Amino acid sequence: MSDKSIIGLSRLVTLRQQVDTVARNIANQSTTGYKSEGLRFREYLTEAKEEDVRSSPLRSLVAATVFTDFSAGPLQATGNSTDVAMIGDGFFVVAVPGGERYTRNGAFTLDAKGQLVTLSGQPVMTSTGSIRVSQQDGPVTIGPDGSISTGKGSIGRLRIVRFADQRQLSAESGGLFSAAASPTDVAATEVRLASGVLEGSNVRTVHEMSKLVAATRAYDQVANAILRESDPNELKRLAGEE
Repeated sequence: MSDKSIIGLSRLVTLRQQVDTVARNIANQSTTGYKSEGLRFREYLTEAKEEDVRSSPLRSLVAATVFTDFSAGPLQATGNSTDVAMIGDGFFVVAVPGGERYTRNGAFTLDAKGQLVTLSGQPVMTSTGSIRVSQQDGPVTIGPDGSISTGKGSIGRLRIVRFADQRQLSAESGGLFSAAASPTDVAATEVRLASGVLEGSNVRTVHEMSKLVAATRAYDQVANAILRESDPNELKRLAGEE
């Protein structure tokens, strides 16, 4: 296989990664608190002969790294007293087997045992751990500072954290993030929440659709260029026909 074909294949891998990333964003355009992902490209130019066309898609190697766009999504009113949206920087903390995760999805509810949980059932952490509410205590409300109250008064406060470098966060399924470093707890005076409201996905659907079309076209262009550059016998060998 020629060097150009190898370079072309590396571009195909990167373009496929871009298509997958965009498709994931589009699939989560309605997911509460979802943060869109993108790719940062780094292109390594290769030597080209005089007769080579400088604009050929097969003249450079491309590497890509995934990043998360943490810009705020639109606020959506729900009227549910246990729904809450984060205004500004910060993450809610939830418990998972073996540790904790961080999320911008403030769609919380009470499970059958009265524990404050996410819609997926993960316990929501307060400054003192998980929290349970008795039905006899009345409805639960969450204040602008994260305080949790019932008809009998304040019973706790949501744990809110921040990260000095959000690049330390790794996206997981369900709108959760894991972190390579420990976060900093945010004081009540620095927290601003909106109750009865959720933060929507920050995915720009039209923009993502345009990126998907462009990536698909580029993929086809590079694939066709590889076919033109490749030895027919080599292609048959790779296809298992020889």
